[in-house]
Amino acid sequence: MEHLKSSRRNLLRLTAGAAALQLVSRAAWAQAYPSRPARIIVGLSPGGGADILARLTAQWLSERLGQQFIVENRPGASGNIAAETLVRATPDGYTLAVIGNNNVINAALYEKLSFNFIRDITPVAAIDREPIVMAVHPSFPAKTIPELIAYARANPGKINFASSGNGTVNHVAGELFKAMAGVNMVHVPYRGMAPALTDLLGGQVQVAFASVASSIEYVKAAKLRALAVTTTTPSPALPDVPVVGDFVPGYEVSGWIGMGAPKNTPTEIINRLNREINAGLADPRMIAQSAGMGSTPMPMTPAQFAKLIADETEKWGKVIRAANIKVE
Repeated sequence: MEHLKSSRRNLLRLTAGAAALQLVSRAAWAQAYPSRPARIIVGLSPGGGADILARLTAQWLSERLGQQFIVENRPGASGNIAAETLVRATPDGYTLAVIGNNNVINAALYEKLSFNFIRDITPVAAIDREPIVMAVHPSFPAKTIPELIAYARANPGKINFASSGNGTVNHVAGELFKAMAGVNMVHVPYRGMAPALTDLLGGQVQVAFASVASSIEYVKAAKLRALAVTTTTPSPALPDVPVVGDFVPGYEVSGWIGMGAPKNTPTEIINRLNREINAGLADPRMIAQSAGMGSTPMPMTPAQFAKLIADETEKWGKVIRAANIKVE
């Protein structure tokens, strides 16, 4: 009997020792991070706003952490290919991905995804928030949001609004506006924002919900008229343009991006990356480059970013179900 007790004590001691060793080695492993190059997956083609910000962040992390952070573009399926690559990656901090509005919209838009975005990713850090511009062709009779609402109500179904595709943030921003302003506008999806703006400039469509980066030059050249921006505060890039919420109380849409990791990535690594990315967002060089694209740095803790993702998933899920939006 005594022999059994002694064996049990030794086993418990060994188990406790192994658990403690695991914790110590995990902490040491996290402290040594990064010991080799890491990759940041971007679910969009090179050259867009999210891709540029990903490359700025990668450059910042490479300089701060002494290892290369390499951007890898994996476009397709509205960012689902990149998200699936992230979800399936080893949770060791060496595979990260840019995540944003498209991912939370996709959660409601696609019925058969092989992953659950909220369950299967770990939010690392938010990067930036960008308003969307509600722009019209200069020949359009309405010069303000109240005038547009009055015109739309007097001419139901006569206004076409362009977006960069079914289920994109530009599309759901328009559907939310229709629902909250009580107007009937016809959605015209395009394969990207560039062809949508081409038709808006040509007068084939009357309204578009476009990013600041894609539309600001046309607004400044008076080729498009900006009626409002969709954030709760004016855009520093278009300070004289009012916000939609001044006329449609409670309306708010932001384009935002951040960094995600696979679930079960060590907390120590997540916290280290969060600190470094937030330091980058406070850097004058990064602030200036963001401002040039009409975006605003959005430093958050991982927990704050997780709450934003959960809130936005719920918000857009309601809009997509109410408007019965389907993917093409």
